Amino acid sequence: MLSDPQLHYLDNAATTRVDPAVTEVIHDALVELWANPSSLYDPAVAAQDGIETARARIAKTLHCRSDEVYFTACGTEGNNMAIWGAAMPRRTWGSKIVVSGFEHPSVQLAVRALKKMGFAVTEIAPEADGHLDTEKFIAAVDKTTVLAACMAVNNETGAVQDIAALAKGIKARNSRTHFHVDAVQAWLRMPIDLQAWAGVDSLAVSGHKIHAPKGIGALFVRDSQRQTLDPPYQGGHQERGLRPGTENTPYIVGLGLAAAKGYQAMRANAARVRELNAQLRAGLAELPGITLHSPEGAVDEIVNFSTGCINSQTFINYLNARGVFVSGGSACDKGEPSHTLQAMGCDERQIHTALRVSFCADNTPEDVQALLEGLRCGLAQLQHI
Repeated sequence: MLSDPQLHYLDNAATTRVDPAVTEVIHDALVELWANPSSLYDPAVAAQDGIETARARIAKTLHCRSDEVYFTACGTEGNNMAIWGAAMPRRTWGSKIVVSGFEHPSVQLAVRALKKMGFAVTEIAPEADGHLDTEKFIAAVDKTTVLAACMAVNNETGAVQDIAALAKGIKARNSRTHFHVDAVQAWLRMPIDLQAWAGVDSLAVSGHKIHAPKGIGALFVRDSQRQTLDPPYQGGHQERGLRPGTENTPYIVGLGLAAAKGYQAMRANAARVRELNAQLRAGLAELPGITLHSPEGAVDEIVNFSTGCINSQTFINYLNARGVFVSGGSACDKGEPSHTLQAMGCDERQIHTALRVSFCADNTPEDVQALLEGLRCGLAQLQHI
């Protein structure tokens, strides 16, 4: 998958390599779309046109209106903008927040910070298979609930949550509750239809998970909710006042191209990744003591499992020396034990021996074979805990 055939990158949930075509269009935009998009002369209009083209491309992948897409620096910023922006102005009539118990830190920690400010937070733990009990989550919403948040695809196990059912149920319980979705791991790995998900008020995505650079993302805010969302910063009129600051035109253009390419190739990419997933699962089934944590119906891009006997970091280092790159969970946790597996009720041995493999369509059967061979050798050679 990498330029060196001896290297096998299998950590695409952490980040993806930038598509060379995206790199090229970013370079061209740096040279040609240099003007400030807010100015009124022709070079500035060209820059603004580049931004609006990208906005339309992203809206197409989400099945929403172009003017409901706002550019951000990353998924973390989008999540924080939605959570703080929705919760704070609703304090006049409510103080409850309902959130899943396995959110990304950018949601989990933002919500816990709001708890310190006086909000009442209810965390709904996932079931043992990594899925959320939809009815239990919905039942926690009441007339005082200002915000509900649930990720579409878990970043550690790949478990897919029933966002359509959650959105419908939340709005039936309280039509004023803002429902936010972290879709960073879902975007272009599964269909996202914000017309069908009518109860979703905001949704965050990130560029570096879809072969665009780090430092660019987008936030969907439903038009009916825009005026109820407080901007996080004070400044100019950019992004219709929701995220002021001169736009990063080259990266926005690059994100638009990455989104368009990923959307066009979504079906073909899914078929390739499904084959890799099946190859890995078949190989893992032949190894002793392996426990799978990615449930049935998880996205094929992510496979999480525990060896039950070798510390995660020890195995990651061992595989790294063999040119095979995987992780122990979320990159944002910096090696800390998985809070997702903890929330699922996994025991300490499973948590501390967990590995996450994550594919993209550029991966090959040779990558999987190299991983499986590394696992076989490591299980035989490394010291067991």
